[in-house]
Amino acid sequence: MSAPSNLPAHAPRELFKRPKYWAHQFGVAPVLPTSRSEMDALGWDCCDIILVTGDAYVDHPSFGAALIGRLLEAHGFRVGIIAQPDWKSDSAFQALGAPNLMFGITAGNMDSLVNHYTSDKKPRSDDAYTPGGSSGARPDRACIVYTQRCREAFPDVPIVLGGIEASLRRIAHYDYWSDTVRRSILADTGADLLVFGNGERQIVEIAERVARGENMRDMVDIRGTAVRRRGGVAGFVEVDSRTLDTPGPIAKHRSPYEMSEAAAAPAEAGLIPLGRKRGSAPEPARRERTVVRLPSHADVLSDPALYAHASRVLHLESNPGNARALVQRNGDFDIWLNPPALPLTTPEMDGIYELPYSRVPHPKYLKDPIPAYQMIRFSVTIQRGCFGGCTFCSITEHEGRIIQNRSEDSVLREVAEIRDRVPGFTGVISDLGGPTANMYRLACKSREIEAKCRRPSCVYPGICKNLNTDHTPLIGLYRRARALPGIKKVLIASGVRYDLAVESPEYVRELVTHHVGGYLKIAPEHVAEGPLKHMMKPGVGSYERFKELFEHFSKQAGKKQYLIPYFIAAHPGTTDQDMLTLALWLKQRGFKADQVQAFLPSPMATATAMYHSGKNPLRGSQKDASVFTAKSPLDRRLHKAFLRYHDPNNWPLLRSALRRLGRSDLIGSSDRQLVPAKQPPGWRKTTESAAAGPRKRRTFRTQHVRGRRS
Repeated sequence: MSAPSNLPAHAPRELFKRPKYWAHQFGVAPVLPTSRSEMDALGWDCCDIILVTGDAYVDHPSFGAALIGRLLEAHGFRVGIIAQPDWKSDSAFQALGAPNLMFGITAGNMDSLVNHYTSDKKPRSDDAYTPGGSSGARPDRACIVYTQRCREAFPDVPIVLGGIEASLRRIAHYDYWSDTVRRSILADTGADLLVFGNGERQIVEIAERVARGENMRDMVDIRGTAVRRRGGVAGFVEVDSRTLDTPGPIAKHRSPYEMSEAAAAPAEAGLIPLGRKRGSAPEPARRERTVVRLPSHADVLSDPALYAHASRVLHLESNPGNARALVQRNGDFDIWLNPPALPLTTPEMDGIYELPYSRVPHPKYLKDPIPAYQMIRFSVTIQRGCFGGCTFCSITEHEGRIIQNRSEDSVLREVAEIRDRVPGFTGVISDLGGPTANMYRLACKSREIEAKCRRPSCVYPGICKNLNTDHTPLIGLYRRARALPGIKKVLIASGVRYDLAVESPEYVRELVTHHVGGYLKIAPEHVAEGPLKHMMKPGVGSYERFKELFEHFSKQAGKKQYLIPYFIAAHPGTTDQDMLTLALWLKQRGFKADQVQAFLPSPMATATAMYHSGKNPLRGSQKDASVFTAKSPLDRRLHKAFLRYHDPNNWPLLRSALRRLGRSDLIGSSDRQLVPAKQPPGWRKTTESAAAGPRKRRTFRTQHVRGRRS
């Protein structure tokens, strides 16, 4: 959808109607060069911009470096790629020479620590974004290491950070792997500028302004960027966040998350006071000239309640239609965060995904397949963003709540291009989707309300009355795609938001009849009210309604198809009793999970703030905001054991827990009991890894590739 009409009047020029840099005369490169010899073949004496990435270079729009590189090329810049360089010295960073304008650095499509370690902090043995799937091709904290090496190689070249690692570490953040609150990654790297969210608008404007001779560190007015500062910015009025949303156990006040049309409307002069009574502090300037000061890194490091408060304010200031600038002290500098970038229009989305990608890995990778590419090479992105607001997920923090859609014609052109150009295509499109499968063209019924809204989710605790849930455009897209000549089947592999799907039985019929390959994976995550409330996920009733429709339409189509539900263990707000409830639910329905997922506190997620602080930022300053989290290795192992109640290796631990919970009645061999009283004959205790058998390659959900790109 197009950006709301009432967003700020200083909205940027259309992405593809900007003047091109003089180097556009060199034309389009078959692939962006990764070596001097490739530059020579193109007739280049230097690159204008060099992108350094922790992923292998795949010239496909699902890979961030390729997408940003091709976009910059379309604006006339000569772009080179340094992919997975040897970071032990600066030699690999000198391979293309000094860029004429700047370096752009990304850890890749995943945060490097999420890429390297499991939720139990154990090293992963593979990397789907590396040729051959082998691990070790990128360093821990890749953005920091790559920036240091670029500075060593070319000290005077400006550096901009981007990608998921930079985006989700843009302010002081809890880092699970070091168990501490780290400074903004901009402070830790010493880079000149940071791009957060999908970076197309930002990176083009930055490149143009650097080309005009502007100093990157003076660019304080670009939406979707953060910059280091000493001192304020002229024309802005600073407001302390603690005067807007007071942290700590004080008197209860109305939460900004309790939305109605009246609550959504801003107060006079475009202001939305966050729970502050009128007269309790001076009225600040208009929102677009107000900066909210968050507690400093030192403050949130020493006080978990302030950390939860800062997280809450950050998430409240996330709607491009009403977000204010934020500032936070990190060491000797302030980190200045501008409001998020404005959403891309449909023509802009079409233009980005129809750039001249070769759609294959760089030729130097011919011998070793890249697992992530193998998974997405026959899939098509149809939209970005997610308004689900699940607290454990970082898609909303990165891509935003406003859904950005491609046109049907553009999607069909890409399907045809895959059919005609991609090696190995057999007629099956593996996915039409995005972060979620069925948010295509769903949006607020009122652009005015959308631009003023401060809710973290459009579907929790229930579907907002202002949300359009009409799946007709998506049904039409599915029908047109599978009708194309040479297309045998179109599968849907992105996660289906089942609480939205049940609003459109016709969509469920279409999905089940034509687009499921035997199994459909969905993510109820839990069944107990406590965990679901802290996840901001719908109740299990929505899952049951979807299951009924799924089975009904599968039978009607004469197909045997199955739902595969995903669940999370050890999420904040989950007790041992909650996990027992889930285990009994699973056993009653005959589900035996093969692989289980434990909560991983990714940077900046709301659930991560709960994990670290023991407070629920969704509840503001209310007294009942405390959150229990299973943190110890034993507690986390127990929660995972409940999900795998059928594994004999877990029975001793579960028997002990059941006795402690006063549920010894669930120990025995009847169908109503959870675990047997004795181990099976000949049983010998094995380690968790041995019990699981040979390690399998990770199966990535599509959004790990598609939902986190630029």
